[in-house]
Amino acid sequence: MSLTWWGCAAGILARVSAPLPEKAAETSAERPWPLRLLSMKISDYVDRMSPVWVEGQIVQLNRRPGSRTGFVTLRDADADMSMTVTVPTVVLDRMPITDGSRVVVHAKATYWGKRGTLQLEARDVRPVGEGELLLRLEHLKRVLAAEGLFAADRKKPLPFLPARIGLVCGRASAAMRDVIDNARRRWPAVEFEVREVPVQGTDAVTAVTEALRELDADERVDVIVLTRGGGSFEDLLPFSNESLVRAVAAATTPVVSAIGHEVDQPILDYVADVRASTPTDAAKRIVPDVETERHGLEQARERARQAVRARLAAERRHLEVVRLRPVLTDPHATLAPHRLVISHQQERAERALTGRVHTEHARVDALAAQLRALSPQGTLDRGYAIVMHADGRLVTDRADVDPEEILRVRVARGDFGVTPVTSRKAAR
Repeated sequence: MSLTWWGCAAGILARVSAPLPEKAAETSAERPWPLRLLSMKISDYVDRMSPVWVEGQIVQLNRRPGSRTGFVTLRDADADMSMTVTVPTVVLDRMPITDGSRVVVHAKATYWGKRGTLQLEARDVRPVGEGELLLRLEHLKRVLAAEGLFAADRKKPLPFLPARIGLVCGRASAAMRDVIDNARRRWPAVEFEVREVPVQGTDAVTAVTEALRELDADERVDVIVLTRGGGSFEDLLPFSNESLVRAVAAATTPVVSAIGHEVDQPILDYVADVRASTPTDAAKRIVPDVETERHGLEQARERARQAVRARLAAERRHLEVVRLRPVLTDPHATLAPHRLVISHQQERAERALTGRVHTEHARVDALAAQLRALSPQGTLDRGYAIVMHADGRLVTDRADVDPEEILRVRVARGDFGVTPVTSRKAAR
């Protein structure tokens, strides 16, 4: 144990006696900076920074009686970030500054080493006027329009009858009651998913954006309404905030903007899928009127009945016209012309066939006469005879006849046998 203690003591003495690193990158576990040196280094670095103009919103102003310095909490309008600013009372006395004012501050950053905090020492404070804010909003409009966020073809249509409506509004606000009461008066069965959040002030942008994203992620919500009542120009500034506007553009659920009155038109109105002039107008746009729809349904039903009656009447008239046609009153009448044509054709065919038969008969008779004249029978009829051997061979040469042979002689009518007689002359 004693050796270990002495070893640790020797290491500490060695670090104390060794020079400290000049740069942060040269520190190590064996050669660390003491906290006071780090604080001094940070303070030196911050002191070298030049004064800077910063913009923010005052969320807290503390002025101590008799003190020459006041303390202001300056918050970023688009992010949950704040910083303490010390302001000379002579600067605060030059202008009316209250909680919620948007200002630009010319300040020098200082680092309070004992507490490790960074703050600003203001040298000048100027309120941001409405004219300057309008110029900035117009510039933001041009940027967003160039990106296509205002284009009509990217806007999503509202469902005809949403089952559940997401509503982002102020806590117990009149705008919330207007939307809910008017929507349920038009369609009693409609359901709401309400998110009550700050709709003005420094927390408005963050709260409204978070509520919007939560409702957009809810699959039961068919449409989202962002609403608040009227107010001053500065009260409605959160709804022209770039981060909120881009969150609305990125939402997959249709978004309805119902901010203020008819004359109020924050940038949110340009990006939202539907712009309602008032919260009451939003209720009219998101749900149909049940009485109007019932009346329209009755009218459509009556038009359908009338159309069916008219069609049936027209078909009856058409059938009556068809029934009165000659083809239906006397079906045989249409066959009469065809029957007459067929009869004429039949007669012509019979005459042609009879004439052809007579012609062919005459031709056959002529051929038969020719055949008879040229046939052996015709020769026999003229007195000639045909002499044949017993085996049927014709006798064409006297030398072929045997004296003892009985020859067959065929005449015109029958035949008979003969015996050849050899003449004496021939014998001699």
